[in-house]
Amino acid sequence: MQQALDFLLQHIEMVVFLTVLAEQIGLPIPAIPVLLAAGAVAGDGQASLIVITTLSVAACLLGDMVWFELGRHRGRQTLTLLCRIALEPDACVRRTENLFLTHGVRALILAKFIPGLSTLAPALAGLFRISIGRFLAFNGAGSLLWSFCFLLLGFLFSAQIGYVVEQAVQFGKTATAIIVASLAGYVLYKYVHRQRLLRELRVARIRPTELKQLMDIGQQSVVVDLRSALDHVADPYTIPGALRISAEELEQRHHDIPRDRDVILFCACPNEATAAKMALMLKRRGIMRVRPLAGGIDAWRELAYPLETVVSKDAVVVTAEIPT
Repeated sequence: MQQALDFLLQHIEMVVFLTVLAEQIGLPIPAIPVLLAAGAVAGDGQASLIVITTLSVAACLLGDMVWFELGRHRGRQTLTLLCRIALEPDACVRRTENLFLTHGVRALILAKFIPGLSTLAPALAGLFRISIGRFLAFNGAGSLLWSFCFLLLGFLFSAQIGYVVEQAVQFGKTATAIIVASLAGYVLYKYVHRQRLLRELRVARIRPTELKQLMDIGQQSVVVDLRSALDHVADPYTIPGALRISAEELEQRHHDIPRDRDVILFCACPNEATAAKMALMLKRRGIMRVRPLAGGIDAWRELAYPLETVVSKDAVVVTAEIPT
């Protein structure tokens, strides 16, 4: 334990940079405890608060810039990857989109303080074609505010943090085991929570080929596009004849859906988790003939099936709120 503490004190700048960078690229490594510890080290006069803050902001910008460029060039494939490595439910994508819809580009600042959204926000900024200048300005401001807040807390309470560290050193291997077990428990909890969610969402899907066959023979099915207005800005196409009701609106508008037809729900999220959740909700509301579309809009597009252009007043409003 003492050796680890000595290493931390001698290489605090490097530890801060690597830990913050790891968290920003999506690894389940919490950076806040390290920032608090680094602030306490600076409070004891063993490091420069300005240097550590600069390194933390640089790590944020480096990691975020990677996801911003991937979002710009790879689109929703990037979001699929992020949701997998972050061990977060797929709903994190919709939460980040809603943050952009409500706050525009300022969401880049707010997302830094919301677990699960910090890594997704830069990718969405790239997906929605926010200019690199505005991205760097707002994301840089968020990175600076986030870094300095936790470093300052550690700086102001350096004596209390130092006392906790001294007690941890006295416990030696026991304290190390507790820390390691806590980190492992955190990762395990996220993984188990995700697997439990996926098990709950194992609703019978309909394949795009089956839906296309139903449409070709003229069967009267109701296809519901659950994507938000922000999704339609990035991807202004939908399945022909689809009824557009976002996932957030569906519970209030479920009475708009006929009970005497097959209902097909689709979204753009990985594993069509949103569509599966909404299918379960509609079944509780008495709509029993409801199924998610396997693979969502992406699977439909991959088969080169027809699409129609989305013309939406909401999309115009969203575009105005997130200028490029």
